[in-house]
Amino acid sequence: MIKQVTLETLQDLIPLFDAYRQFYEKDSDLKLAEEFLKLRIVHNESVIYMIYNEDKPAGFVQLYPLFSSTRLKRFWILNDLFVSPDFRGKGFSKQLIEESKNLCRKTDACAMLLETSINNSIGNSLYKQTGFELRDDANFYEWSTK
Repeated sequence: MIKQVTLETLQDLIPLFDAYRQFYEKDSDLKLAEEFLKLRIVHNESVIYMIYNEDKPAGFVQLYPLFSSTRLKRFWILNDLFVSPDFRGKGFSKQLIEESKNLCRKTDACAMLLETSINNSIGNSLYKQTGFELRDDANFYEWSTK
C-alpha cells in the first residue's frame, strides 16, 4: 500500500529518511530529519509517498516541483528514493516510481528528472527498467557553498 505522507504519518517516515541519509554517509539526526520533512510538508514544497509492507513502512520517494520555461509546464525532480534493506527485491522501488509517474500525469507535468551516481549499478538498472532515458545532450553542473 502506498500513501502520501502527511503530518499525521510523518513519524513513520523519519526512521526511513534517517537511514537514507546514513546510506549517503551523513550523520544520523532524527530531530533535524523531522524538522526538514515537516517543513517540506507544511509549505507544500515536496510530495512524499511511503510504501508499506503490511503495516510496516518499507520505503519512500520524495519529489520536488520545478518549472520549465521552454516547455511552459511543471516538471518533477525525483530527489530521494529509498527502500529499507529488509524489504528490497520485492518491487517496492518500482511501485514508488509508478506512483511518481501518476503524480506527473495528475499535475500535467512535462517530465520527471533524477540524478544518480554512475557507479550506482542497481539504481541505473532500475531507472532504465522503469522507462527513464539517460540523457547525453546536457552537462550537469553544481556550484556549492562548501
